[in-house]
Amino acid sequence: MNAASIPMTTPGLHLRASGLLLAIGIALVAWWLGHLVPLIGGPVFGIVLGIAVRNLLSPSDSFNPGIQFASKHILQWSIIALGFGLSLTQVAKTGLESLSVTMVTMTTAFVTALVLGRLMKVHDKLQVLIGVGTAICGGSAIAAVTPIIKPDDHDTAFAISTIFLFNLVAVLLFPLLGHMLHLSDLGFGLWAGTAINDTSSVVAAGYSYSTAAGDYATIVKLTRATLIIPICLILAMVVAVREKRAAKQSGGASDFSLRRIFPWFILWFLVASAVRTAGYVPVALQPAIHLAAEFMIIVALTAIGLSANLRKMAATGARPILLGLGVWAAVSISSLLVQLVIGQL
Repeated sequence: MNAASIPMTTPGLHLRASGLLLAIGIALVAWWLGHLVPLIGGPVFGIVLGIAVRNLLSPSDSFNPGIQFASKHILQWSIIALGFGLSLTQVAKTGLESLSVTMVTMTTAFVTALVLGRLMKVHDKLQVLIGVGTAICGGSAIAAVTPIIKPDDHDTAFAISTIFLFNLVAVLLFPLLGHMLHLSDLGFGLWAGTAINDTSSVVAAGYSYSTAAGDYATIVKLTRATLIIPICLILAMVVAVREKRAAKQSGGASDFSLRRIFPWFILWFLVASAVRTAGYVPVALQPAIHLAAEFMIIVALTAIGLSANLRKMAATGARPILLGLGVWAAVSISSLLVQLVIGQL
């Protein structure tokens, strides 16, 4: 395992303590608020509170080492912890029939993000964040690719906020549209599972339609979430090629290293999932592991909020939000069209 990616020791802990404690303290408040208002959720509260503290109270530079540690390494640990709660065998077996729709919607999301992003002059990394978040699993997908493409923290915060906005719209709008279109429980579950981003929003929309739709939407969503693994590996290779090409054009020696660029946390995520699939994770421990993973994600996203510059986000303007709207609309429509073509509506 690459120690640079996920350090197992904590040298200079005293330098990180203040920033870590600040992120953890805010995350505890966000976690509590997320349970009070599950439609919004702890991660969104975390990033919003982090942005508020960063831009209203302006913590001193002494907090930065701990904040940076939380936004990078704790984020990676949270993804690994999620692996212990995901049985790849079960999801693959129950979600296979939704794979064709998922692949079409995912491709649509990336192509739309690329085309609209260039037309709107949204820079590449923000295009990727919004595309991945819409295509796969919202904030969790954005969190997974952040250590690979290394965007500015305000870009990550902007992307998550944009994804959340359309999650909220989807929860309120999808059930109404589903009834207007006379979708079956299976049809609505497949639509919600492939076109709504975060799991909590998929569950909320699905079960507000019917119990059967909610059950199916959840399974589809879990299948869709596993696709973050190949996406992360592809992005890692793209980043590696770009770094090597840039070094060659500048005439300098390339410092490319597959070991350095490889997303090791994804490998350990797979190991954790294999352990879960093999039945080595006691059932009694699974809720605690999931709770720990959820809280670590909130801590990490809180730290990203604490690093975000609101002025830079404002300077970005409305274009990323319009990009998110375009990608989300394309995914929603393509999901329905594919179902219509294959006769599942």
